[in-house]
Amino acid sequence: MSWLLSFFFHASLVGLIGYQLMCLADLEFDYMNPYDSSSQINKVILPEFIIQGVLCFIHLATGHWYKRGKHLLDVTEIFNQLNSAKQLRIFKLVYVILLLVISIFWMIWSIGEAYD
Repeated sequence: MSWLLSFFFHASLVGLIGYQLMCLADLEFDYMNPYDSSSQINKVILPEFIIQGVLCFIHLATGHWYKRGKHLLDVTEIFNQLNSAKQLRIFKLVYVILLLVISIFWMIWSIGEAYD
């Protein structure tokens, strides 16, 4: 049941983000003025945040964030799982480094905008 709720919430998030992108595209091609575009986008920001919060709660409450032992390495199967375990750790490392670089970039960007 929770996966079904999660699916519908994710689908609604995709719809809201798609709507925001369409508003920005309309603004880019002069189909909409900046006031209307920003007011239309601002109307869906709060529902987007609420849906993200509900999704976090659903995943935490149902335990879908936990892999039920798949995150652990079995000492008797370590050599059989070595390649996939290394690939998983490399993927995690690249993902975390990417998030770190993005957060540092936006932190520096916001500091730069504060002094403009």
